[in-house]
Order: sequence, then structure tokens, then C-alpha cells
Amino acid sequence: MNKTAQREAIIQELRKMRNHPTADELYDVLRTKLPQISLGTIYRNLEQMVQMGMIRKLELTGRQKRFDGDLSEHYHMRCRYCDRILNIPQEELSGLDKELVLLRNRLQLEGFILELVGRCPYCAEAMSKMQEESVPDEEQEECTAGTTAQAL
Repeated sequence: MNKTAQREAIIQELRKMRNHPTADELYDVLRTKLPQISLGTIYRNLEQMVQMGMIRKLELTGRQKRFDGDLSEHYHMRCRYCDRILNIPQEELSGLDKELVLLRNRLQLEGFILELVGRCPYCAEAMSKMQEESVPDEEQEECTAGTTAQAL
């Protein structure tokens, strides 16, 4: 397989994977389809595609580099519980985006890295369910009984 075909396979898989994979994660998926591909080939091609503007590289603090095949304008949020990376549409941060453009022009910035960190909806839901389950049955009965008495 020639270099162009490998690059095409890498970018197609990256665009299918909406989870912002690392080079290792991409390699694990691709090697089942292209057994002859090496991890070094994946790394080299990803870096070349970043340089050519075909994909984005996410360099989050203290984390392994991740890659994004979605070139639309958006930000990223990293869940500090599961390390999932979520896309945040630019419109959701439009006020901040306007301020960053002004700052970029005033300071002649070449770019910026904005790292949003928090709890993703999946972890928030899981933690909410865990909290509900951790309320002892006796307390739930008291809450229900108190509500019923007040309703009467």
C-alpha cells in the first residue's frame, strides 16, 4: 500500500471516530484493517496531516496527544472523570469567541489553546444515579412519608 493510500485510510478512520483518538487508539483500529501498517506510520502521517491543515492535534495539559478530523469551528471539553473529549459548538461560547478575536488582533497572537475541563453529561448522569442509590431506604421512606403528610 502506498503512502497516499495509507494516509487516506488514516484520515477516513479518524473522521469516523468521533472520540478524538490518540495515535495508539487509531493504530489499534487500523491494524485490523491494514495489518502491514505500523504505529510509526500512523504517527508520521498524523503529524503531516496536522501540518497540511487536514486535521487538528489536541494537546491537552498532561495528556497524550489526540487528533480531530472535524475541521469545523468548535472548542473541546475534557471530562476529568472519564477523559472523554466533547465538541463544544463555537456558538455556545460566542461571547468568549468575540473577546478572543479582539485579544488576538490586539496582541498579534498566532493562536490560542482553550481547555475546558469538567464533568461530561455521561459522568454527570452516572454520578447522579449513584447519589440517588446511596440514600438509605429509611431516609427515602421518611422523605416520602413527610411529603405525603404535608400534602394532606
